[in-house]
Order: sequence, then structure tokens, then C-alpha cells
Amino acid sequence: MFNSRKKKESKLLKDQEIGTSLIAYTSPQSINAEQFRAIRTNIEFAQVDRKLKSLLISSCIPAEGKSTVSANLAIVMAQTEKRVLIVDADMRKPTLHRTFRIDNKEGLSTLIANSEVKFNQVVQHNPDTGLYLLPCGPIPPNPSELLGSARMTAIMHELNQYFDLIIYDTPPITAVADPQILATRVDGVLLVTRYGYVRREEVRQAKEILDNVNANILGYVMNGVPREEGAGYYAYYGYGYGHSNENKDEI
Repeated sequence: MFNSRKKKESKLLKDQEIGTSLIAYTSPQSINAEQFRAIRTNIEFAQVDRKLKSLLISSCIPAEGKSTVSANLAIVMAQTEKRVLIVDADMRKPTLHRTFRIDNKEGLSTLIANSEVKFNQVVQHNPDTGLYLLPCGPIPPNPSELLGSARMTAIMHELNQYFDLIIYDTPPITAVADPQILATRVDGVLLVTRYGYVRREEVRQAKEILDNVNANILGYVMNGVPREEGAGYYAYYGYGYGHSNENKDEI
């Protein structure tokens, strides 16, 4: 079981090196794209009494597809005529610049480290999808300190004034403190899990970490659900621990 997961993780991480699939843009009539629209609807209903301006998307462990969900959910959100910004807040293994084929010489790390830099100098626009993109920028030696700084808080407040929705793509919850720091400053958190890959205990641990900082968990997306399970490739659920599986240690 351990070797099987390591092999799967190795393949998924290798695929990640070239960026993520923008299925909601390239195949808008596909089942997968429709699932992202369903996730959008569920999020909107989940926050019916509260305006959602900022959303953090993370996973329990690496290679669960959080960046794919972030990018595709952002695309379908932008299709409702919202000004949507994706922020690559994964300062350890950023992928946004690869996915959208954009320059990563300057980005979030530049903006935090240099107070003279304005966000409109580093935010890029993707005319094909209508999205605004803030890449990671140069990978810093101290991501947690930068994300926990007063400067980062000020940046987040400023971005809220200019965009209808900001999606923060962060590292896995159980790996580093970065997502915990940002989870306290956003309106909601969406957790991505991969079917048959992440263990139940890892999901419970991620939820406990988020609960400890009083994060507003909207729900989770289960990625890689076999089509025979009837949920399509992506599915949205209220928070829980997923489907049963022959391997009780995995979701």
C-alpha cells in the first residue's frame, strides 16, 4: 500500500511540473467542467447570508489536485462576470505561472518584500479566461514569515477592494503552517481530497488544524472519483470523510 501511494504521488507531482489542466476553459461542455459549475453553485448557496470575497483552497497532503481545482473554479467564477484573482500563495511549489504560461520573475513574494511595489505592477491579466493572476514570484527562504506579516494582511485588504473574488492557492494543510496563517484572514476554506489516495486520518488532521484556527470550512472537493461511483471526476460535498473504500485507510 505504501509503495503504491508513493508511486502515485511521484507521478502526480511529475504531472504538476508542467502545470494543471484548465478543463473548464478547454472543454466547457464536458462533465468535468459541469462539476466545477456545480461546485460554484454550492459555494454560492453555502454563503447565501454572507458575501464571499476571499477563498482559500488547500489539500491535506501533496498531489491531491488543489491547484487544478483553484484554477478551474476561478474560471467558472469569472464566467459569472466577476473580477476574479488567483493568488499563488504556495511559495514552496508554485504552479500558477506554469499553468497559465506567465512570467514569474515578480509576484506575491515581491509585493510582500517591497512596500514600494503596487499590486497592479505584478498582477497579470489572462484575456482568454478573463482571470487576473498573481504568481508566487521568486521563492523566498521564509514563506511562513512573509505570509504572516502585517504587509501581507495589508495586501489582502487592498485586493479585497479591487476584486470580487480572490482565490488563494496554498500548500497542503498538514505540511506547513502557511495555510493556517491565511485561513484566519479569508472568508472561507475549501479542502481538496483525492479519492483512494489520502488517508482518513490525514483528512481528520487537516480539519482539526483548520478548526484550531477557527477557519470557516465551506466543504471539500473530492478529486479523482471513478465515474462508476456516479459523481463524475470532481464532486462537491459538505464536510465529511468521503466514500467507503476497500482500503479503510484511504478515502
